Amino acid sequence: MRIKLLLTVFCCMLMASCYAQKPTDSAAEKMLVYQLGNGGWPKQLGDKSVVNYDATLTPQLRAKIKATEDKHATFDNKATSREVVYIVKAYKKTQNKAYLSAAEKGLDYILKAQYENGGWPQYYPDQSLYRSEITYNDDAMVNLLNILQDIANGRNDFEVVNPKYLPKVEKAIEKGTDCIIKTQVKQNGTLTIWAAQYDKDSMLPAKARAFEPASLATSESVGIIRFLMGIKNPSPEVKKSISAAVKWFDTYKIKGYRFDREKGKTAALVPDETSMAWARFYDLDKNCPVFGDRDNTIKSKLEELSPERRSGYAWYGNWGQKVIEKEYPKWLVTNGK
Repeated sequence: MRIKLLLTVFCCMLMASCYAQKPTDSAAEKMLVYQLGNGGWPKQLGDKSVVNYDATLTPQLRAKIKATEDKHATFDNKATSREVVYIVKAYKKTQNKAYLSAAEKGLDYILKAQYENGGWPQYYPDQSLYRSEITYNDDAMVNLLNILQDIANGRNDFEVVNPKYLPKVEKAIEKGTDCIIKTQVKQNGTLTIWAAQYDKDSMLPAKARAFEPASLATSESVGIIRFLMGIKNPSPEVKKSISAAVKWFDTYKIKGYRFDREKGKTAALVPDETSMAWARFYDLDKNCPVFGDRDNTIKSKLEELSPERRSGYAWYGNWGQKVIEKEYPKWLVTNGK
């Protein structure tokens, strides 16, 4: 009888232990470790080593992460936006409340980092070099706005976010959209596209790295167009902005070419009847391609670049092709009037 009682108690304890264990996601668990005290995530640790979620969390790596200061929190290279998106989905899958808590802490960081003019810097709170500039580069700001739009619309698993965030999120989207409208470059009163980054005070196009001059930026502008086209019931200003940007892309397309950066070859535009291409950067006034080198000199031809920079950067791409051929015509069906 006593043995039977002991077995019953043991089974109950075992079941209780199983129920107490929260489902986990291995990548999300690592993201919790990497999250900084201010809620953001770094792309590099304090010792400049790149964040790698495939790496084993050894005691040495944990010590490096713990020693990384909050100033390393950034939106560059998808940092912070990538983690928030992932751990929200991990929460939806596991119902592990630690993940939702971390995602909302990340959301607090995103909201706090936004400037009053609606822009977001590349890093926050680090203000050194070009890190304080309003940053569209590599879709940093658009990635954040897409998250906020998902929260506002309760889609892509973001319906799990506490409804108390909605007023702040909607206000941030409004400010961010206004910033986009205000920073669209005008040439003699005609709207064109956007630069990759802007001075946070003057809201004028600014340079970043030596080979990234203040210029019209095609890759980033496509991301902005797609964000704007995702707005429900767009205002006349938003419609005008989209149409002007698409017109610019259509005007300056290079038909029948693609950019070849195959390893071992010299990067160049090559014929391709199925493709169209644009330079990564264009002069702010003349709409002609510009290329920056590491010595801060601006070239007018790809061939003038140093060999390292010529093949080490995406100087051309087909970024606007799908927008022109498919996405904009589809958007016009609903929003053309």
